[in-house]
Amino acid sequence: MTHDPRTDETRGDETRTDTQADPAIGIEIGAEMPAAEPAAPAAEAQVAELKEQVLRTLAEMENLRRRTEREVKDARQYAVANFARDMLQVCDNLRRALDALPAEARAAADAAVVSLLEGVEMTERGLLATFERHGVRKIRPEGERFDPNFHQAMFEVPNPEVPTGTVVQVVQDGYVIGERVLRPAMVGVARGGPKAAAASEAHVDKTV
Repeated sequence: MTHDPRTDETRGDETRTDTQADPAIGIEIGAEMPAAEPAAPAAEAQVAELKEQVLRTLAEMENLRRRTEREVKDARQYAVANFARDMLQVCDNLRRALDALPAEARAAADAAVVSLLEGVEMTERGLLATFERHGVRKIRPEGERFDPNFHQAMFEVPNPEVPTGTVVQVVQDGYVIGERVLRPAMVGVARGGPKAAAASEAHVDKTV
């Protein structure tokens, strides 16, 4: 068989073609792909900024949720404040009616009067119980240190036996609703006695 030298040239060309560069993509055929370059610093900074924005948004949403819950709770608790304040006058009148009859006169009263007084007492107890169910509580600070957050001083009483600033007489009961003062107690305060120990100031929102 006759050997054709052109066959060897063709095979040589095919072998050389395996390692030639493809001009269309600029990558040498048969060569390994270059490794991926690391992310640019600008991209990393952008990712960090986006993370910070997400965390800030989540914190703002949590604060909004807590504030909304607090406002809803306050609205429920203090919704009856104005009505309760108006009803205090009714409660005061019931107490005045009971105090208007001395104990001696009550003991000598007939059955009809006694029954009437018992009905007034039941009405007063029922009203106070209703106040309690709605968060309204009576404050009677007799014997306690005067607190301007809860008490309104009407006069001073000379009394050397009790510390100065002690409430010795309650002219009108006070009421609170939740942590707010519905009506301060009107009181008489002692003076002329030993100096009272300093007491921590109560922080109460008096606006209802």
